[in-house]
Amino acid sequence: MISVNEMGSYVMEEMLDWSEDLNTEVTKLKNGATVIDCGVKEDGGYEAGLYLARLCLADLADLQYTTFDLKDLKWPAIQIATDNPLIACMASQYAGWRISVGDYLGKVSGPARALALKPRELYEEIGYEDDFQTAVLFIESNKLPDERVVEHIAKHCSVDPENVMIAVAPTASIAGSVQISARVLETGIHKFKSIGFNINCIKSGYGVAPIAPVVGNDVQCMGSTNDCVIYGGETNYTVCFNGELAELEELVKKVPSTNSHNFGKPLYQTFKEADFDFLKVNEDIFAPARLNVNDLNSKKTISSGGIYPEILFQSFGIKQI
Repeated sequence: MISVNEMGSYVMEEMLDWSEDLNTEVTKLKNGATVIDCGVKEDGGYEAGLYLARLCLADLADLQYTTFDLKDLKWPAIQIATDNPLIACMASQYAGWRISVGDYLGKVSGPARALALKPRELYEEIGYEDDFQTAVLFIESNKLPDERVVEHIAKHCSVDPENVMIAVAPTASIAGSVQISARVLETGIHKFKSIGFNINCIKSGYGVAPIAPVVGNDVQCMGSTNDCVIYGGETNYTVCFNGELAELEELVKKVPSTNSHNFGKPLYQTFKEADFDFLKVNEDIFAPARLNVNDLNSKKTISSGGIYPEILFQSFGIKQI
């Protein structure tokens, strides 16, 4: 079976080799762990963001920059294609681990989750496990981790602290924005899972999403980056559905973000109206704007949802002069 941590370690080695070109900074902590700053204190950028996306996906997807039609603007976007969607997106990329050590908070993505089994039930559902001596991961945070954070991660991953390799970037950074848009495919799979769809029948996937500019602090950028998927993300899935076509059509209809009562305005505005309490925001908003599903059994393709560039224009706060 593919080792996501082995694959991810190759990406990390490239990031170490090209650190200066990527505008990143490499630090060795006292316990031997490696930390790569991709936007906390360093500039990072589009190339660093692409490496972060590759790392989160365990390098099991083809990633390329492209453009998105934002009204009359050609806007930067990222496209992703993979024939290992469950391992790449769910076993690795999904931000399924929140860490809290002292005053340090961060969302963990990437291969190390498979060693820590975060969350365990997901790995049981897709039948995946990993066994590798090095834990590689990405932390979305505006602070760099210290030795205590590394020791927490190492303990959960059953590795030595010196074998922990971490890349870090805040939401409010170009690199952070890129890696969030690259989650467009994973967001759709997660939504499928939440409505009771058997995600094990998903065989391949392709997605495109625009990349948000830095619009403010981390909370404001949390809104604009997620809006890229909610209002501009389009996904294509190839599945082998064991059921009636009508049943598949009903499931596909439920996936797009348009089904949420929170749909229709920038996410930051919704979050602000909820007094910045995530529990008051309906999770069903976190889904691609549009998806297309090709079923290999029925040989039919179903499409649902739409693209809404006008809301992205508002979310990005673009001023045309």
